[in-house]
Amino acid sequence: MAPNVSISFLVVAWVLCIFMHTINTVNAAGIVAASQSSALDLEAEALLESGWWGNYSNHSSFISHHCNLSGIQCNHGGSVTEIDMRRVYLGDKFRKFNFSSFPNLVRLNLRGNWTPREHPTRDYGSIPKELGNLKNLLELDLGYNKFTGPIPSSLVDLTKLVILLLDSNQINGSIPPEIGNLKNLSVLYLSNNRLTGPIPSSLVDLTELTDLSLSSNQIHGSIPPEIGNLKNLRSLFLSNNSLTGSIPLSLVDLTNLVSLDLGSNQINGSIPPKIGNLKNLNYLILPNNSLTDPIPLSISHLTDLTNLSLSSNQIHGSIPPEIGNLKNLRYLNLSNNNLTSSILLTLSHLTELTYLYLDSNQISGSIPVEIANFSSLDTLSLSHNYLTSSIPSQLSGYGSVYKAELPSGKVIALKKLHRLEAEDPTFDKSFKNEVKMLTEIRHRNIVKLHGYCLHKRCMFLVYEYMERGSLFCVLSNDVEAMELDWTKRVNIIKGVAHAISYMHHECIPVIVHRDISSNNILLNSKLEAFVSDFGTAKLLDPDSSNQTLVVGTYGYIAPELAYTMVVTEKCDVYSFGMVVLEILMGIHPGELLTSLSSPSSQHVMLNEILDQRLPPPNRLVAHDIFFVATIAFACLRTKPKSRPTMKWVSQEFLSRKKPLANPLCTVSLWQLKNQETYMMGESETQS
Repeated sequence: MAPNVSISFLVVAWVLCIFMHTINTVNAAGIVAASQSSALDLEAEALLESGWWGNYSNHSSFISHHCNLSGIQCNHGGSVTEIDMRRVYLGDKFRKFNFSSFPNLVRLNLRGNWTPREHPTRDYGSIPKELGNLKNLLELDLGYNKFTGPIPSSLVDLTKLVILLLDSNQINGSIPPEIGNLKNLSVLYLSNNRLTGPIPSSLVDLTELTDLSLSSNQIHGSIPPEIGNLKNLRSLFLSNNSLTGSIPLSLVDLTNLVSLDLGSNQINGSIPPKIGNLKNLNYLILPNNSLTDPIPLSISHLTDLTNLSLSSNQIHGSIPPEIGNLKNLRYLNLSNNNLTSSILLTLSHLTELTYLYLDSNQISGSIPVEIANFSSLDTLSLSHNYLTSSIPSQLSGYGSVYKAELPSGKVIALKKLHRLEAEDPTFDKSFKNEVKMLTEIRHRNIVKLHGYCLHKRCMFLVYEYMERGSLFCVLSNDVEAMELDWTKRVNIIKGVAHAISYMHHECIPVIVHRDISSNNILLNSKLEAFVSDFGTAKLLDPDSSNQTLVVGTYGYIAPELAYTMVVTEKCDVYSFGMVVLEILMGIHPGELLTSLSSPSSQHVMLNEILDQRLPPPNRLVAHDIFFVATIAFACLRTKPKSRPTMKWVSQEFLSRKKPLANPLCTVSLWQLKNQETYMMGESETQS
């Protein structure tokens, strides 16, 4: 019996062991499941308590559906992995967010959540140090806010980071030396802040970097000699700082570079002789430094260059003939140096050139006639040299404009009709037409004519000088376009509207400009708008059919002109609408209007087409932008009689009555195109 009892005991013990193990396993699984459920609840609670998604009365519904919130992405387990609240004003709610509750977060985008203009002194304070707890974070974007204080040391513990964007804040202090811990970084933007101190040497340990921007800070010291270690760099922006010393020779080892901007520092020495190694460069921007010595010949190897600026240095010697090899060059600025010799014939090979600045050097000799090959040239500046001939007349379709300084010190713009043009009846008529128009009108937003000469051997107009040039040029330049903030853009639109209204409704007879475009709107030093170029303007005769040839700039011409050939004020109204859209978008609308005929356009929102180079507008400015966009689409109606008059538009801008604005992200372009917001009476829409 004893053996049987022993065996039975062992069996029972074995069964109990299995039973207890099963219970423990079940309990452990239950604990894990409960733990996971608790962690997910904590994430949902953190989202709810932040108030970022409004006040939800149904607590349980929010908790169970938090992954469906706008800007939230979750993994298959229901844990939050992405939070994208860019361009959403959070205000005081920002500090309520518990960043430590999201252990699986890989992307956090809070770009453009800055404070509104009505509270200009309010900021978000310093960057939360709790962000350092997000150990799995791959992308962190806090750009375009009002963060102050230094970069928290906890951020350098986020060793998985691939993208770190802290640009356009008010961050001060120095770049942490421990930045070198972020070995996986590919993109680092710290530009447009108040950072001081030198570039830390550890930065060159970030060998995965492809894009580095430290521009527009107060960084001093020299560029680290080991910068050449960053072999993967495609863009390097260090402009607008206080960097000294020379350009490191190792920089020419960055053979993947596409954009290099070291402008507006205190860099000295010469341009590295082997700069030609950077064969992928599109942009080489080195102005406003203290660079000396001649332009290296190897620069001619940079055949992909589109923009080359070496202005405002102390470069001497002659322009290398080989520069004519840069066939893709569109912008060439060598002004304010000590360049000598003559303008080379090889420059005429640069047939894509749009802007050429050689002024303020010691260049002598004649201007080659071959330079007239610049069929795309928009701006040519050769002043303050020792040239012995005039600019070839073929360069301009209708006169050339020069900047001139009178003995009194007053700066003016001088528009001269070249001799061959003066012999062409078409140009001669346009020139005299401009004189006629501008001597009879006066408005604060129309360029002022100070004087003129119509002698057959010498025909020129003298205008007030517009320091910032055309609206088109400003919008085409990323730096200048960002200076043109939303408020300035709205004011430009208002100024142009008032000017056109004056021509249509206060001049007798009515003046139709016929070429309202961004090229013909000039900006002064305060970025105020002035309508210019009245060479094609027409006085409307009430007793005539006013039929005319189609004139104007392609992309701004009212569609009815193609088949009626009749010019009316509504032609200017249409062109104005196109300019307004261009100002809002930052580029010409192109085929946007045509695309709005498709059903898919109902899903294109107003905020999506706004110029992305600017921070999104705050609530106050967004109100104005909605109002302006509404007027723009009204001006672009296909039927001329359905368009408002410019008098009505001008009065609406002066009136405080504005349409009730919805958030821009809720307004579709289809709604604007087919809007009924303004139902003007027949008398208001008729010419």
